[in-house]
Amino acid sequence: MISPKNVKRFARKKEEENYAFRSFLKGYANPKAFDKKVNRLHRELFADYDCSQCRNCCKEFHGSIPAEDVEQDAKYLKMDVEEFKRRFLEQDKHDEGFVTRHKPCDFLQPDGNCLLGERRPRSCKEYPYTNKRDRIGSLLSMLENAEVCPVIYEIIERLKQDPDYEAFDEDFVEEFRDMTRQFR
Repeated sequence: MISPKNVKRFARKKEEENYAFRSFLKGYANPKAFDKKVNRLHRELFADYDCSQCRNCCKEFHGSIPAEDVEQDAKYLKMDVEEFKRRFLEQDKHDEGFVTRHKPCDFLQPDGNCLLGERRPRSCKEYPYTNKRDRIGSLLSMLENAEVCPVIYEIIERLKQDPDYEAFDEDFVEEFRDMTRQFR
């Protein structure tokens, strides 16, 4: 598996190929079968992966804290709600919840663990969402997150080698390049 410090660089090198693969999948992949493949790879790769040794997601994204969790999170850290908000959070501009003030996430500890422990937000626990349904519908976010998460990067690389997708080859990539040149 690619190292966390190299994943962004390698993913950017593969960006055009990956966008061609996305285009291929949108046209040719069976969504249910694709979900099964991604879910199988998710289970296989995360079985042996220690996210605390990476935490690129915590370094690259703001943590998202639902409004209904703030009181319990503050209590968990033995803080009053206002102090908790002042120290760690700001209002999310997109919904009623909160986001961490800084990147890396304010709750990321030097050892790679979360200050909130098992109280960490559901969005953090579930990242990178590769075990969810409708992965065909979220291929764009998977490609974007391949720059952050070594496991997503590996899932995409393995999918490109899957015999069910053997029609995805250099000819397809070249056709994709030709087609997209007109839009640059």
